[in-house]
Amino acid sequence: MEVAFDLRKSLPDNAKGHYERAKKLKDKIPGLEIAIRDSKRKLESAAVEAEIKPEKMIRKAERKWFEKFRWFETRNGMLVLGGRDATTNEILVKKHLEPKDLVFHADVTGAPFFIVKNPGGTEVPDEAKREAATAAASYSRLWASGTGSADVFEVDPEQVSKTPPAGEYLTKGAFMIYGQKRWHKDVILKAAVGLTEDGLIGGPVESVANKTKDYVTVQPGDTPTGQLAKKIRIRLGDRAQLDEIQRFLPAGGGRLV
Repeated sequence: MEVAFDLRKSLPDNAKGHYERAKKLKDKIPGLEIAIRDSKRKLESAAVEAEIKPEKMIRKAERKWFEKFRWFETRNGMLVLGGRDATTNEILVKKHLEPKDLVFHADVTGAPFFIVKNPGGTEVPDEAKREAATAAASYSRLWASGTGSADVFEVDPEQVSKTPPAGEYLTKGAFMIYGQKRWHKDVILKAAVGLTEDGLIGGPVESVANKTKDYVTVQPGDTPTGQLAKKIRIRLGDRAQLDEIQRFLPAGGGRLV
């Protein structure tokens, strides 16, 4: 160990100075020990919180094939798919529409197609049809306009065609409807976002309420989608992720009911 000496001072004075500094340092030891213990407790607490925090978050499972579309399950368990844009509209109808399915479309240009999947060919209950009609209306451009209700038609797969009348052209995501339409009049625009043990779900209120009591209902309104998603997260808790909430909201803002 090296000890520094001040040559301008005598040996006793140097010794006295070192003694006083050592005494001061010794007096600081109890305080340093307390500070070390406090820091250790804080680090241990932070480590515990780091282990607990992920448990509060929903682990994002790998998306199922149909989650590229809008989707929900009716109260009787039928899968309903809808287009998000022109591209997914085109894919949905061309690749996933089957003979026993039902097709729904709001009576407005550019609205998404919604399909009730029916692989078993069973009779589709009226309540499932109403849920599909509600989704077709709520996720159309009418939502952004603040419209409270809309008319929606229902057709069979063979009535949907990509072949336009002579001299006409169909853009991506657009299809011709031939034959008689079955109408659902004055369908109320309303949607819900809910939290289940498996994650977030969204769609018609009846569908979401059938699966969880932890949900919020939205209607057309002036609150931008981003702000609306934050309000919904406050209601549902921090397990609900903002980007996932927005995936289930109709485009164009809204308000909590």
